[in-house]
Amino acid sequence: MCRSIKTLRPPYAEAVTSTDIRAAALQYVRKVSGFHRPAAHNAAAFERAVAAIEEATAELLGTLEVRGAPHPPA
Repeated sequence: MCRSIKTLRPPYAEAVTSTDIRAAALQYVRKVSGFHRPAAHNAAAFERAVAAIEEATAELLGTLEVRGAPHPPA
């Protein structure tokens, strides 16, 4: 769907920041909505969607178990 969204899980990405997650969420919402920048009357809905996807992405990445990936130090 969005070829510009990069994979954010190991081994493709070792260190993922909140900025990386936000950028992916923003690209997704832009693609789905068809708006690069929404009009003022759609801005709140656009931002809520970005925030929801950002949260879901962070949760997903935090709970994925990737076989063969190194475990973080305890």
